[in-house]
Amino acid sequence: MNHTESTRAGRPRGSSRAMLQEAAAELFLEQTYPSTTIEQITRRAGVSRNTFFNYFSAKSDLLWVEVDGWLTGLPAALETALAAVGGMPTDAIRTALLALAEGIPAGDVPWALTQTELMGTALDLQASALSRFTAHGAVLTRAVERATARPQGDLLASAFAVAALAATCAGALAWAGAGVARGSLVPFLDQALSPVCDGFRPLLPRVSS
Repeated sequence: MNHTESTRAGRPRGSSRAMLQEAAAELFLEQTYPSTTIEQITRRAGVSRNTFFNYFSAKSDLLWVEVDGWLTGLPAALETALAAVGGMPTDAIRTALLALAEGIPAGDVPWALTQTELMGTALDLQASALSRFTAHGAVLTRAVERATARPQGDLLASAFAVAALAATCAGALAWAGAGVARGSLVPFLDQALSPVCDGFRPLLPRVSS
């Protein structure tokens, strides 16, 4: 459906982010992601270019709205999990990631993952994933370093963080590709994460108090 500026004009400013997401999804399906410009998205949404950059730093951010929203709770979930499991970092990271997954509805799959071919998002998903992977890997690494009293930049802590994130990505992709009967994300993540956490657990013991 083509939304004109006049039909959007009466909607409150608070809905601008959702309007931009909706407009982008429509355009990506109609003419693919690479062929869609920010100007076309803002025109379809009935907002200004400045409004777009109030919410997103780049067009690729639109591919990650749901994922970015989910992972804002990661630092707090890690702190809660570390307290709950007595500071064992491998168990805490598994617990934190599964706790975040519990809050994700089965139908709330990012459209960029389920409509990749139609939207032509594959290359841009890969490119924009790297910065997010690096940032969240750093959060996990710091949590492991603190729990085990390892120095900043510790290789083993970093290796575990990267392996846990890779397992999380694998589980999420399997979940997204499972279709409408996919159910909860939790068992997909648990299946991917548990072997990684089990393997690293004896290598990364918590510091005895």
